[in-house]
Amino acid sequence: MVQPKFEDYDYDLDRALTAIVGVRTTIPSDAFTAETLGTERAGHGVLIRRDGLVLTIGYLVTEAETVWLTLSGGKVVQGHVLGYDQETGFGLVQALARLDVHVLALGASSRAKLGDHVVVAGAGGRQSAVAARIVAKQEFAGYWEYLLDEALFTAPSHPNWGGTGLINPAGELIGIGSLQVQHGSGDDQAPLDINMIVPIDLLKPILDDLTTIGRAKHPPRPWLGIFAAEVGDRIVIAGMSRRGPASKSSLRIGDIVLSVAGHDVRGLPTFFRNVWSLGPAGAPIPLTINRNGRTMDVTVQSGDRRTFLRGPVLH
Repeated sequence: MVQPKFEDYDYDLDRALTAIVGVRTTIPSDAFTAETLGTERAGHGVLIRRDGLVLTIGYLVTEAETVWLTLSGGKVVQGHVLGYDQETGFGLVQALARLDVHVLALGASSRAKLGDHVVVAGAGGRQSAVAARIVAKQEFAGYWEYLLDEALFTAPSHPNWGGTGLINPAGELIGIGSLQVQHGSGDDQAPLDINMIVPIDLLKPILDDLTTIGRAKHPPRPWLGIFAAEVGDRIVIAGMSRRGPASKSSLRIGDIVLSVAGHDVRGLPTFFRNVWSLGPAGAPIPLTINRNGRTMDVTVQSGDRRTFLRGPVLH
């Protein structure tokens, strides 16, 4: 892990890193996401407001029963989940104690350029931060019905990426760490581990909604409750949420999706966009599939993913 050096930055690096906090959560064993994400989760978050508002990645706090925040000096305070947004992946936590700490201003992720020298920061100061570069800005599709039109990708990879803060050359927050993925080098070398970062510009239109009602106001997308994989350019149903809409349909693991509502699908982004174009959550989603060489039609009555999740616990 390549740690950043104080003298390489025009802002006060050590002060900026005090805005990164540790996030630790516990989730009830019967929660919808407990089976896939676990009942104990740990990562990072970033203080973005002086009243103790912490921005993190949503999977750390989804359905959380308890939240603990560890500040840069080691102090631990309890937090309350304000909300999470399934479309972007952001989560918000409110510290339940008065904090006298530095906050990171929100920058503009749209201004980030390939090759920019950035810091991917976890809780714990410079020893938990990585001096990195932006190596890609491109579309990202996740098998759990997730799509970003343009995500940020950084290298070298932070080994504990969940909820890390991406800090630009001006000392501003321009993204939150979500995943580690592999990036092909285009030659005979092994793929490179890089971090996928959710751009901060996606937060700005929904920040007020998340802090007041816990979710974005726009109608939720139709959700199938599937885990989809690309095999070539075809979509294969690799798994299904145990209580999700697809599990109640005649769809089966191993089915190959040929089209959505008569529109051919090639690749996850096209598949997801075709599903979401059919209306809000609750819309019927007609699929044409291939099962063991036989073509057939299956309709999944989509749902609202949020209704399957426990709401934030009030403190």
